[in-house]
Amino acid sequence: MDLRVFTEPQQGATYDDLLAVAREAETLGFDAFFRSDHYLAMSGDGLPGPTDAWTTLAGLARETSTIRLGTLMTSATFRHPGPLAVQVAQVDQMSGGRVELGIGAGWFAAEHEKYAIPFPSVGERFDRFEEQLEIVTGLWATRGGFTFEGRHHVVRDSPGLPKPVQTPPPVIIGGLGKRRTPELAARFADEFNLPFVDTATTREQSARVARACEAADRDPASMTWSNALVLCVGADEAEVARRAGAIGRDVDDLRAHGLAGTPAEVLDRIGAYAAEGCQRLYLQVLDLHDLDHLRLVAAEVAPHLPAGRAA
Repeated sequence: MDLRVFTEPQQGATYDDLLAVAREAETLGFDAFFRSDHYLAMSGDGLPGPTDAWTTLAGLARETSTIRLGTLMTSATFRHPGPLAVQVAQVDQMSGGRVELGIGAGWFAAEHEKYAIPFPSVGERFDRFEEQLEIVTGLWATRGGFTFEGRHHVVRDSPGLPKPVQTPPPVIIGGLGKRRTPELAARFADEFNLPFVDTATTREQSARVARACEAADRDPASMTWSNALVLCVGADEAEVARRAGAIGRDVDDLRAHGLAGTPAEVLDRIGAYAAEGCQRLYLQVLDLHDLDHLRLVAAEVAPHLPAGRAA
């Protein structure tokens, strides 16, 4: 079972805040540092303002050395597919091959309105998302002369440069869509991620994706299966309550829907997800200044993790 640190800097974080978390996560032995790709806070004032996901990862690529880096999830509405392929390939080069591309169709209408980003209907967003996946992965794979004729994007005889170090960087797709999400994951994803859902939902959606893999003549065991959950761990009940209060969340709600409680409680919760096939957890860390939170997980949770199994 891999543990990855997952941050939401649109809620209010500077690059230096993110750098401190990424470096501490690397020192403590976490598998990866991931960040969201959003330009608007979902709650609060979001001060001092958002940081761009791929600009951030480019900086971290040069200021870390071993930890993997990625997005949950880059929005397909934010970037044209060709420039995104170039960005990810370049950051992969800058990191020595440590980058992963989590990518989705985009969903948060308000941030598009606030930052002059077109926001098509949901059907068109998924059409564009599918074409973006075709183009990004095609540009990385081609040895020259890549051509794609889509409804929304056309590529003619592209050299597909620059190339990433990895061949290719892993692609992560996630979500709860019942038809197109599983189909796209089966075709393009190295990893399928479920954000903030319970074990029953994990079981149901993972089964849909597994069936889509089989329909595409792909072995579901070739997929990595992951969940993202809010983290709130404390050495005792008082520390759990303090950390929940710091992020404005109710302890009982966190226990029901996240990874909350003492290390022993959290390990039991992780075991329940592992039993459903989860192999990797993204720990959503909302208080980026509480590095002792990460240290507690590294010391009291990580050494006792259950092994995940294929779904």
